[in-house]
Amino acid sequence: MTLYVLNAWIYKPGFEITHISPAWFIPVAGNIVAPIAGVTHAGPETGWFFFSIGLVLFTIIVYRKIFHNPLPDRLLPTLFILLAPPAAGFIAYLKLNGTLDGFGRILYHTAVFIALLLLLQLPRFARLKFFLSWWAYSFPLAALTIATLLMYRATGVAFFKDVSWLLLALHCAVIALLLVLTARAIARNEICTPEQ
Repeated sequence: MTLYVLNAWIYKPGFEITHISPAWFIPVAGNIVAPIAGVTHAGPETGWFFFSIGLVLFTIIVYRKIFHNPLPDRLLPTLFILLAPPAAGFIAYLKLNGTLDGFGRILYHTAVFIALLLLLQLPRFARLKFFLSWWAYSFPLAALTIATLLMYRATGVAFFKDVSWLLLALHCAVIALLLVLTARAIARNEICTPEQ
């Protein structure tokens, strides 16, 4: 599937850098999740293969975000997807490597840096109208929560345990809010309507 999608992107006429958003990570970065279970069921080499693919688009997305027009409001929540590759990558890397090392720490702390960067954007996110793209908050936040708990298990540092509990509470609150806002948008017929 990833080969098909990337091949289509390479030869699709009309794509411009402003079309790319963090949502483009989804078909590629999904590969980084495969080793979490795959190392047990498909073997380590298959896991390393999928792990490697999952880190491909990060620099392109950052380039687009810094040097081109800002994302439209409806896509701003997709910035949270930037958390997924390093956070899920950390989880997968621990599964593949079996122990915490320097590269694992780089993956985890990259996710923390992105989370802090997104935290600075909180006032901007809070002013946004609800879009289905708000669901982009859910998986990356879950991945960061699990990565932080695994960081605690790997290091024994109580700080990571405390932060993982805070992240878990935040994630549960975000999911509850998303469910309420989605149900309300469905009731108001505001989902899957043409853009104005």
